[in-house]
Amino acid sequence: MNDIPFADYLRRFDYDERVAMKIRLPELLKLYAEGQVQLIDIRFNEEYAAWRLGIGRHIPLNELPDRLDELDPSKTIVTMCPHYDRAEIARLFLTLKGYKARYLTDGMLGLADHLRGDRARDYMERIATDTNTD
Repeated sequence: MNDIPFADYLRRFDYDERVAMKIRLPELLKLYAEGQVQLIDIRFNEEYAAWRLGIGRHIPLNELPDRLDELDPSKTIVTMCPHYDRAEIARLFLTLKGYKARYLTDGMLGLADHLRGDRARDYMERIATDTNTD
């Protein structure tokens, strides 16, 4: 991976990049089921210990620079936190490191709300079925 200078990133930042850096739940869930994204929970360890979603890898934001070897450069890296503020910081860092990265605009709270009750069961069953047919 090649580092991109921040000034160069800003010079080429346009409306298309503003759109491309974000991902909403419907697209995330589709791409996750297809194995095209790696989902990264960048919350602090204390937050992760208190609650987790059961999907995605936990790499705290402050540990991300030292744990890049855990990322799959062939996939789009989607960062998430409860809202999206830290996820955007992580996304920018990863983009500058040369990864294709996006952040979850709905945040983990939106994802948790979406995957409640029967929707969580149905989604996980669909992923298991899709995975077993490949």
